[in-house]
Amino acid sequence: MDVKNQIDHVKQAGAIPNGPKRVLVIGASGGYGLASRITAAFGCGAATIGVFFERPAVNNRTASPGWYKSAAFTHAAQAAGLYAANLNGDAFSAALKQATIDLIKRDLGQVDMVIYSLAAPARQLPDGSLVRSTLKPIGEPFEGSTIDLNSGELRSVSLEPASQQEVNDTIKVMGGEDWELWMAALLKANVLANGCITTNYTYLGSEVTWPIYYHGTIGKAKEDLDRAARALVEPMAKINGHAYVAVMKGLMTQAASAIPGMSIYLSLLFKAMKAKGTHEGCIEQTTRLFKNLFMDAALQKDESGRLRLDDWELSEDIQAFVKANWSKVTADNLMDISDFAGYRQAFLHMHGFDFDGVDYDAEVDPEVPMPLEFGESTGA
Repeated sequence: MDVKNQIDHVKQAGAIPNGPKRVLVIGASGGYGLASRITAAFGCGAATIGVFFERPAVNNRTASPGWYKSAAFTHAAQAAGLYAANLNGDAFSAALKQATIDLIKRDLGQVDMVIYSLAAPARQLPDGSLVRSTLKPIGEPFEGSTIDLNSGELRSVSLEPASQQEVNDTIKVMGGEDWELWMAALLKANVLANGCITTNYTYLGSEVTWPIYYHGTIGKAKEDLDRAARALVEPMAKINGHAYVAVMKGLMTQAASAIPGMSIYLSLLFKAMKAKGTHEGCIEQTTRLFKNLFMDAALQKDESGRLRLDDWELSEDIQAFVKANWSKVTADNLMDISDFAGYRQAFLHMHGFDFDGVDYDAEVDPEVPMPLEFGESTGA
């Protein structure tokens, strides 16, 4: 249902005639990555290759949500006559990069756009060691509150500052190094078309979230994306291409749901933006991004050259509402002062639940097949 709703939105928004026709999405099974793939396919008519790391169903054990979403997208795209191929595995690995290159050469020749939207908690390095990301403040402890998704209760959160090793590891996992490695491999293999665009998504947020977000370990990783984008300027220029970091608005994503304090911020943000009529989900954001990129619209860039899609979130009236109510949220007024109901529904939607018109008590076969070019398949 989630995938269908996103496809319907893109169709209703209208075609993007100058959009890319061959698109690689790294991190394609949820959030902005999946939304980008849907926008490319159903807005631009693009052939798409999706790279992700998801778990298929085994016996009576259900698959991961991203597996079902990717399968739903693949079947919808193929039913519409659109090429859609999938590679399931560790996107950090050289093996998956090579498998992707081989697939592009075999079926598409080259790609016009590469979207890097990978969200992973850990990364295995070539020497076999594993590094993990950490969501911690830097320099000073963090004291704040978060909302229990099940009970709606506010809970205090206290985090000690990260060590330098934890900062370094978070940058290693969530920074721009792997994006650079992907683009270097694709360039070397000559599978990027002239004028190819590559994008990576980031979030800067409001100053009320900076202590745990932008001034924390994840913020250092996001800074590294800016470094990587600058490093990609010269190699991409050789094919008349561009590398952009796109700053998106605050949304319910897997990463956001794990960050202390973000539940309060996003619940307030949703309340204000829905009241103003400017609230967007992932699919609305990616559709606006693609139209700005490919329909000769004025691209809003900041002094660092980032594309800004968080402009509506950071408008003065929206942020004034958030700041005025940030310290007023209690368990008693949560449902009135914020849109926690909408925040919780977004969390459930992310995992495939709470959609209208779905009988969640019905018996279903958890094994949903999906064609794969790389990785474990369930036989379709």
